[in-house]
Amino acid sequence: MFIKLFYTLRTYGVPVSTRELLDLNAALDQGLMMQPHPENPALSTFASREDMYRLIRLCMVKDERHFDKFDRAMADYFEGIDSLDIDELMAKLTEVPKEWLDLKLDPKNLTDEQRRLLKKYGSLEELMKALEERLKEQKERHQGGSKWVGTGGSSPFGAYGDHPEGVRVGGESRKRSAAKVWEQRKYRNLDDDNLLGTRQIQMALRNLRQFARTGSADELDIKETIKRTAKKGVLDIHMQAERRNRVKVLMLFDVGGSMDIHVEALEKLFSAAKNEFKTLEFFYFHNCLYDYVWKDNNRRHSAPMPTFELLNTYGREYRVIFVGDASMSPYELFSVGGSVEYMNNEAGIVWLKRVLNHFDRVAWLNPETPAYWKYTQTINEIKKVFNDHMYPMTLHGVEDMTAYLAR
Repeated sequence: MFIKLFYTLRTYGVPVSTRELLDLNAALDQGLMMQPHPENPALSTFASREDMYRLIRLCMVKDERHFDKFDRAMADYFEGIDSLDIDELMAKLTEVPKEWLDLKLDPKNLTDEQRRLLKKYGSLEELMKALEERLKEQKERHQGGSKWVGTGGSSPFGAYGDHPEGVRVGGESRKRSAAKVWEQRKYRNLDDDNLLGTRQIQMALRNLRQFARTGSADELDIKETIKRTAKKGVLDIHMQAERRNRVKVLMLFDVGGSMDIHVEALEKLFSAAKNEFKTLEFFYFHNCLYDYVWKDNNRRHSAPMPTFELLNTYGREYRVIFVGDASMSPYELFSVGGSVEYMNNEAGIVWLKRVLNHFDRVAWLNPETPAYWKYTQTINEIKKVFNDHMYPMTLHGVEDMTAYLAR
């Protein structure tokens, strides 16, 4: 069973093996998908589609970063809908003018009999095809109708209307009967190639943590206590020191200018890093590192820290992470006086090389989309100076970065 599903999942990039397929078949053999009848087991029914979805995901997907790929594969397997079509439709729906979805009249509330008489498409695939045709044909706002994308009507496409198998576009749920809610996919932000949320960043950064037993022996060692008790035949309590995170991290954040659009992503990264590392130091710079950094953006000019002092304060055992888009004028990177804020006495690239020479492990995390890197000279130059240790701010990128820094 589910051989076709197995290959569909692999086509969409979900790393499933025959082990997961056998686990799913074993779960079905055990009757996990049967809804037992309270009185007569012979009348037991097959579980709901939602329960089936959860069981398949539980057996076949071992890492939550693949949940989005799994959802697209399931849509393709059960409904015959190719993920590219779904993505294209989602993109088109985001282009629907907002005024088309503003409710200006009282919404329709049909009787059960009237709802039964409405045209139904029978499958999600047919519904999506009809939606695609509407988007190609529609040129203006509609309300109260039965065909176009609009509001307050009996059309299956739009918001605030009344249809038993509609596709909600914008608005808020009223009847909770839509066949598909075209908002951002629930697990899209878990994908390897998308920007991360705080929790996903924490999971990726966790690979960098190193633990050691430090301090006095004040924590119960359960494993060793059981081992000694079993050996001696009497209770033998063994204590151990607390395991503490010993990795030291220094983060340097680019702020202002082109980084303003990435503020939300940087806040998530900073929040995740604070929760993950016991020893975390951070400073700010603008565009490129020069002869000083600062701790408080409100006091950047009144309380700067010389970069030489930073190098003398933090030992080479610190793992250093630059966070910035590396996008600037080439003068800011290569020229004396190239800074947009003041006359720097040495070029920015000189300071970057000093940091690289001082610390054992230094990496650059870039929130800019990697597809644009090749079009920006300074990104390529900094990437070269960092010996290609520049990583995108995606789950895969942060994991690659931590794998390098943890060596």
